[in-house]
Amino acid sequence: MIQDPVFYALAIPAVLIAGLSKGGFGSGLALVAVPMMSLVIPVPMAAAIMLPVLISIDFITVWVYRRDWSRADLKVMLPGAVVGTLVGWAGFQFMTEDGTRLMVGVIAIVFTLDHWLPLRPKPDGARPPGWRGAFWGAVGGFTSFFAHAGSPPVQVYMLPRGLSKRAYVGSFAVFFWAVNLMKLPAYWELGQFTSEVLLTALVLVPLVPIGIRLGLWAQNRLSDGVFFGVCYAFLFMTGIKLTWDGVSGMLG
Repeated sequence: MIQDPVFYALAIPAVLIAGLSKGGFGSGLALVAVPMMSLVIPVPMAAAIMLPVLISIDFITVWVYRRDWSRADLKVMLPGAVVGTLVGWAGFQFMTEDGTRLMVGVIAIVFTLDHWLPLRPKPDGARPPGWRGAFWGAVGGFTSFFAHAGSPPVQVYMLPRGLSKRAYVGSFAVFFWAVNLMKLPAYWELGQFTSEVLLTALVLVPLVPIGIRLGLWAQNRLSDGVFFGVCYAFLFMTGIKLTWDGVSGMLG
C-alpha cells in the first residue's frame, strides 16, 4: 500500500469529509477527496482508491436511510444513470479530467445562482419527476465516472424537488450506491484496481463510520431551512473549486 505520510495527511481528512457530506447532507462536498489526494498521487489512482471507500459510505447511508427515499425520483434517475455511466466508460480515453471538472463546476455555480438570485420566474411548488430526472441522472452518472464528480448535477435536480431532508439524503445515497456499483466493473476492466490501490483503500475504510456519524450529528441539529441552505452553499463552493481546477488544468 501507499507509505507516504503526506498522502495520509490529506487522505484521512478527505475520507472524513466524504463521510460527513454524504452521510449527513447528501452534498457535493465529498468530491473534494480526489483533488486532495491528487496533490501527491495521480488523479486516476486517487479515484480508484476512493471508489471502494465511497461504496462503503453508500452501504452505511443506504441502511441508515432505508425508509427515507423517493421511489418516484429514483425510478426516473437510475435509468439515466445507467446510460451516463456507459457513455463515461466508452469515452474514458477521450474525455479529459479538467474538461469534466469545468463542466460540472459551471453547472453547479449557475444552478446555485439561479436559486439565490431572481434570474428567472420560479415555478409554484416542486416540479414532478420526469424527463429532468432522467437527464440529470445521466449527467450525474457520466460525470461521476471521472473523479467521482457526479454530485452537483444530481443536486441540480434533487434540491428543488421539495423533499424532506431525510428523503433528500436517502435518495441521494441510494442513487450513488447504485452508480458506484455500476462503476466497479468498468474500473476493473480499465486496470484501475492494483493491489496498492486496494490495500490503501482498505486502510482508509475504517474512517467511514466516523465521518458518517459526524454528518448525522450535524444534520439532527439543523432545521430544514438551514439544512438546505447549507446544501446550496456546499454546492456553490464545490462549483467554484471545480471550475478553478478545470481552468487551471486546461491552462497548464
